[in-house]
Amino acid sequence: MKFRRFSAFFLALLLAALCALPVGAVAEGCTQETNVTTILFTHDLHSHFLPQPTAEGGESGGYARLKTVIDGERAMNPDALLVDGGDFSIGSLIQTLYTTQAAELRTMGAMGYDAVTIGNHEFDHKGVGFAEMLNSAKAAQQAAVGLLLVDARPLENMDAYRERFGPVTPVLPTLLEANYAPADDNPDRAFIRSAMEDYGVTDCMTLERGGVTYGLFGLMGVDSDECAPTSGFTRTDAAEAAKRCVETLKGEGAEIIVCLSHSGTGDSLASSEDEELAKAVDGIDVIVSGHTHSTLAEPLVVNDTYIVSSGPYCQNLGSLTFSWDDGGEKRLLDYRLIPIDETVAENPEIAGLVEQWKDMVGETYLARYGLTYDEVLTHSDYDLNTPASAVQENNGLGTLVSDAFLWADRTLNAAYADSPHTVSVTADGVLRANLPAGDLTAAMAFDVLSMGVGEDGTSGFPLVAVYLTGKELKAAMEVDASVTPIMPAAQLYMSGAKYAFNTKRMFFNRVYDAALTDVTFDESGTGNAYEIDDNALYRVVTGMYSAQMLGTVKSKSMGLLSLEPKQANGTPVTDFADCILYDANGNELKEWYALAAYLEQFGEDGLPDRYADPANGCKQVSDSFAPGQLLAGWNGITWVVLGIVLLILALILLLIRSLRRRSGGKSRPR
Repeated sequence: MKFRRFSAFFLALLLAALCALPVGAVAEGCTQETNVTTILFTHDLHSHFLPQPTAEGGESGGYARLKTVIDGERAMNPDALLVDGGDFSIGSLIQTLYTTQAAELRTMGAMGYDAVTIGNHEFDHKGVGFAEMLNSAKAAQQAAVGLLLVDARPLENMDAYRERFGPVTPVLPTLLEANYAPADDNPDRAFIRSAMEDYGVTDCMTLERGGVTYGLFGLMGVDSDECAPTSGFTRTDAAEAAKRCVETLKGEGAEIIVCLSHSGTGDSLASSEDEELAKAVDGIDVIVSGHTHSTLAEPLVVNDTYIVSSGPYCQNLGSLTFSWDDGGEKRLLDYRLIPIDETVAENPEIAGLVEQWKDMVGETYLARYGLTYDEVLTHSDYDLNTPASAVQENNGLGTLVSDAFLWADRTLNAAYADSPHTVSVTADGVLRANLPAGDLTAAMAFDVLSMGVGEDGTSGFPLVAVYLTGKELKAAMEVDASVTPIMPAAQLYMSGAKYAFNTKRMFFNRVYDAALTDVTFDESGTGNAYEIDDNALYRVVTGMYSAQMLGTVKSKSMGLLSLEPKQANGTPVTDFADCILYDANGNELKEWYALAAYLEQFGEDGLPDRYADPANGCKQVSDSFAPGQLLAGWNGITWVVLGIVLLILALILLLIRSLRRRSGGKSRPR
C-alpha cells in the first residue's frame, strides 16, 4: 500500500514537471498550442469615400477615417487580416470613375486590404463595365510600379501618370470569386475572362501571416445574383463551391478558413443564406457576410462557424479575435464594431487621395452638367430620410423625388410637349441616401439616386417615359398597397396622382380610391383631382430601373395584376432605351440630375415646407374597419375570393344538414 502511494505521488510530480516545460519540449504536452487570429472586415462600402451626416448631427464613414482605425488596429495586431464582403462600389459621385479609374479597388489597396469579393453592384455597369474596371485597376498598378522602380524618374513622367491615372497606387487587393463566372453564351465572355485573368481574380488563396496559413475564398449569393440581372454571369451552387474551396485550401496547408460571402443573413434560417451555408459546409471558420447590410452586434455561430457583419456604408470597422488550438477548438476573445465617425482623425494620405478622385469627377463627369462636387444647390430646414423598411406611409424624400421627375420632364426634357396627363413615379428601392437639414449639394443629390448606368455608359439611371392604361396605373398603385409589406423596395411615390388604400382589405384589392391630380409646384403642391379612365393611356415618367420593374409586375403577381409599359401608340415597349429622355444638349436626363436641378431652382429660399409634412404625399393609408373603405370598389379578385368563401360555407352547411338527417333517421335503442 505504501509503495502504491509513493508511486502515485512520484507520477504526479513527474506530470507536474512535464507540464512546466515549454510547449513543444515534449512530444505531447499537457495542453495543445494556442494560436490567436484577428480579422478586420467591412462590406457594402458602396463608394462611401467621404463622411456622411447622421441624424444625430454627427458624421459617419469616410475612407480617410477608416484608414486611421485600420492602422490603429494593426498597430495592436500586426498580423491581422483585412478583408471585405463585396459591394464596394456604387453609392457616391466617385463611382463615376468606376470603369476608367477603378477608384474603389485602388483606394482599398492603399488602405491595406488583403482580399475582397464581388457583390451585385460591381455589375451595375454590366459584365463589360466590371471587366473595364479590372483593366483600369491593373493598368494603373503596373504604371505605378514602373514609375516607382526608378527613383530618378523625370518629373514629367509623374505628371503624365497623374494626368492618366490620378493617384499613384502600386498595390491592389486580391479579388476572390468561386461561384460566379461569365456565362457561356455571353458575347463578351472572352474579354471579361481575359480581364479577370490579367487582374488575378481567383477562387481562393492562401495567405501566411504571423506563422499561420490562412485560406480565403469568395462567394456570390442567390439574391445577390438576382439583383444583378445584367451581369451576364452564371452562378453555381455556393455550398458546392465552398466545399471545393475548403478541400483545396486544407490541401494547401490552410489552418484557418475564411469565406467572404456576398449572400447575407436574414430574420429566419430560410432567408439567411450565410447561415444555411455554414450549416451545409464543414470546415469554414469565419464567414464575412455582406449584401443584406446587416449589423451583427455579436457573431452568429453556426456549425462552429463565426458569421460576422459590420453594417454598410463604412459605418464601422469590424474586428473579430479568437483563439484556436491544434485540435481546431476555437474560443471567441473579442468582437467589436468600431465606429467610423467624427471623433476619428483623417489619415492624410487617404484624404489626399480622395481629394484627387473628387477633382477627377469634376473634370470628367460633373463638368457636362455645369456643377462642381461640393456646390450648394439650396438648403433645407428639416431632414428628409429614406423610407423606413416595410412601413407603408408617405415619405418626404420620395415625394420630393417624384416631384423632381415631373418638373424635369416639363423643364429639361428637350422633346417635352403637351401630352395626355403625366404621372411620375419613384420607388423605395432606388432612394439610397438621406438629405439632411442644412446645405444641399450636388454630391448629396447624386447620393440619393446613385444607382445604375445609362445607355451612354455613364453612371446614373436615365429618366424614361412610358404609357399605361388607367387600369394599369391603378395596378401600379395596388403594387404599393399590397406588395410593400413583403417587398419593401416596391413602395412607390407618385406625383400627378393620389390614392387611398386600407390594409384590412383583400390582398391585391386594397386600393379603394384613386384619382389624377394637377401638380402646380407652388406651396400647395397639388391642385384639382380628376377621375382615372381605365381605358385611356397615361404618360408615366420614372427611372429606367423602376420602369423595368413595372414590366415584371404581371409575372411577379402570377398574373393577378396586369401591367405592361407601352409606347405612345399603345404598342408594348420592347427596349426601354427607346423611351429615354434627353436634355437640350443631347445628354441623357439622369434621375440624379433631375433632383439636383429641381433643388437648385429653389435657390436661397430653400425647400418648401410641404416636403416636411408626410400628409402632403400621394397616398392615404388606413387600417380601419370603416364600411365605406372595406366595401368600396371591389375588383374581380375580391369577388372570386368571396365566391369561394360562400361556396365553402354552403358546402359546410350542406354537410352539417346531411349529418343531422342521417343521425335523425337512425332507430333509437330500446
